[in-house]
Amino acid sequence: MQVQRDSIHSPSFFVKCCHQATSSISKHRELIFSITGGLFLLFAYLTERWELASPSAVIFLYAMSYIIGGYYKTKEGLMDLIQDRSLNVEILMILAAIGAASIGYWSEGAILIFIFSMSGALETYTWQKSEKDLSRLVELAPNEATILNDQGDIHTIPVDEVQIGDHVLIRPGERVPVDGLVLSGETTVDESTITGEAIPVSKEQGSKVFNGTMNGKGSMTVKVTKRNADSLFQKMIQLVQQAKSERPPTQQWIEKVEGPYVIIVLTFVTLMIIIPYTFLGWSFEETFYRAMVLLVVASPCAVVASVMPALLSAISTGARNGILMKGGVFLEQLSKADAIAFDKTGTITTGNPEVTDYYVGANIPTEEIFGAVTAIERQSNHPLAKALVYFCEKKLVGPLPSVQSIQDITGYGVHGYIGQFESYWTIGSVSFMDRDHVNPLDETWLDLQKAWQAEGKTVVYVTKDSQVVGAFAIKDKIRSSAKETLAELHKLGIKTIMITGDHEATAASIAKEAGVDTWISESLPEQKVREVERLKEKYRSVIMVGDGVNDAPALAKADIGIAMGSGTDVAIDTADLVLMRSELDKIRLSLRLSRRLNRIIKQNLVFSISVIVFLIAANFAQSLTLPLGVIGHEGSTILVILNGLRLLKA
Repeated sequence: MQVQRDSIHSPSFFVKCCHQATSSISKHRELIFSITGGLFLLFAYLTERWELASPSAVIFLYAMSYIIGGYYKTKEGLMDLIQDRSLNVEILMILAAIGAASIGYWSEGAILIFIFSMSGALETYTWQKSEKDLSRLVELAPNEATILNDQGDIHTIPVDEVQIGDHVLIRPGERVPVDGLVLSGETTVDESTITGEAIPVSKEQGSKVFNGTMNGKGSMTVKVTKRNADSLFQKMIQLVQQAKSERPPTQQWIEKVEGPYVIIVLTFVTLMIIIPYTFLGWSFEETFYRAMVLLVVASPCAVVASVMPALLSAISTGARNGILMKGGVFLEQLSKADAIAFDKTGTITTGNPEVTDYYVGANIPTEEIFGAVTAIERQSNHPLAKALVYFCEKKLVGPLPSVQSIQDITGYGVHGYIGQFESYWTIGSVSFMDRDHVNPLDETWLDLQKAWQAEGKTVVYVTKDSQVVGAFAIKDKIRSSAKETLAELHKLGIKTIMITGDHEATAASIAKEAGVDTWISESLPEQKVREVERLKEKYRSVIMVGDGVNDAPALAKADIGIAMGSGTDVAIDTADLVLMRSELDKIRLSLRLSRRLNRIIKQNLVFSISVIVFLIAANFAQSLTLPLGVIGHEGSTILVILNGLRLLKA
């Protein structure tokens, strides 16, 4: 179906233009007010200098500069004072401007209002620009889905009402509204919102599709596998919203001391008005003028702006590069880590293991083993189970046997009873065999196990009625970026540890190939938690990186948990940072952003405090005018914000 483009003469085109213009004005309203106030300041100054109007007209122009330019900052200060009963820097600026006007320094007060409002507008712009990449995700979230019922009828409902198992029709060019599996149709899907990769991915029957991605030229019917609230895209949005609302410790401290600091400044200003006039013989006008200058230069505007613009810039850069974090506190704390623990499967390795070797005992048909393994393991989502099913299905000839019961033992393997064979089967790791007291392995099995493990392969045994009847060797490729990432971490002085449930020999081989400093093998989920606790006792701060359900407890226990975007929902929910594209090298970018963030925050705080101290000293020495005080104070605020904006570049 061809869509008619809007003509420039059509009403819809005019409406769109008006809407875009209104939206742009609304978005930049604070900047427009500030510039308008500045224009009134310029007109008033020129009128006064060239004597083009009466003094009352000049005062009127200055007053308009006050009202228009200072509207937003005055509103912000008064709202905080009325609603939260807290004093802030806006109140100090209002008082300083009014005080300057009260003794006839209208131009100085107007300059103060203009520069202060411009710095505020710049800070707002910084906030909007920093959250642009984050908010774009929310705008991409589909609101409705087209449901296809059993009779072939279609109807549109809100995505929050879609249930697991529903069939959703997705037409060409539509955004995918659900997570699900393709039932019919062939198409390509742009998954850049999830993976960051611009190349469309082909989809056919059985393929996974994700909420928020863009369908290509084909149509498809999708079976819903997750409710909207549980979809990967919605989890990304939740991370974004949480990141925008969180405050790091440094910002929390600044906000905590801002109120008491303002009270101290007001106290000193009051003393400044009283003491020099009463005891030092200063004129009231000079005393009051110096008090207003003190009110301006002692305000902590630059200190307050030292953290959040820089933090939001760093969060935005992370989001553009596929790093989502649940709050600024985690980004600020990330650079303090001196040890990183990695899960193996799906983290250091790709998470797509393949069966490389197998061996079947002499007293059992090979077809029976392939059938039993396929029937039992197809009910699991574990990467090793998927590898076994993929391999064994290709070897099957007859029908698949039915499984009467399944018992999954997390970290070990699975038990299953197959009525057709009238037997009890176990499929699992070497430690599973020891746990279940399987009959001792003879030299043939042990030699195979030793050889496979020396090659970095995971050994999975198959038993029938507690007798070992088969074994599989499974190998997972190390991520292409793993070696480089680990080497870079070594250069940064960070200790790297691999924690895995694999046997010691397999773990040692993978660790050596990847380049980790040390490894911990045969670790179940609860043991991973204990290992992380032990690492926390030894190191100042510990990061845990994982992707599976069994990694979630360790991710929660670590100082900072990082989940791979391709991992399970539980891991993503538990982690503090998520690598949406599952690119291990993004850990290096995260650490670099964290270190740059902390360095810039320190620079901002030292610079802003130094400027305040210098200006206060100059004011007491009576060598600082109000305009210079305004320029020095607000100029430092603008420089601090611009310094934070440097983090918008990776």
